[in-house]
Amino acid sequence: MSKDSRNVLEVLKAELNFIEKGGYGKPAGEPWVSTSMFQDSLSCLNFGEQRRSHPCSECALIDFVPAADRGEVVPCHYIPLTETGATISSVERTADQQHLEEGLKKWLRGTIARIERERESLQA
Repeated sequence: MSKDSRNVLEVLKAELNFIEKGGYGKPAGEPWVSTSMFQDSLSCLNFGEQRRSHPCSECALIDFVPAADRGEVVPCHYIPLTETGATISSVERTADQQHLEEGLKKWLRGTIARIERERESLQA
């Protein structure tokens, strides 16, 4: 379980908002720069830091990573995005950036909706 004090629902909503506003896209007139899903957004505990001062095991996203993949260098890239087990890591190798972002947005929307339903049922 993560030690991240951030509200996971808010982290996921912020990530979805970031992507929908073109966060991983290349701004017009700017040179292309390789980006990493989750790591290059505010959802990452280490965003904007030169050195990674927080281990990934402290991140709110770690709870979505299968136990067998939590030791990976970038464990959030092993979150299953689809029922067939596609992950950011596997999709990066086989598809373009747009396809990857669409898959991540779909996972984020579904996960946000599920968490909201769970929280609503707890309040009822």
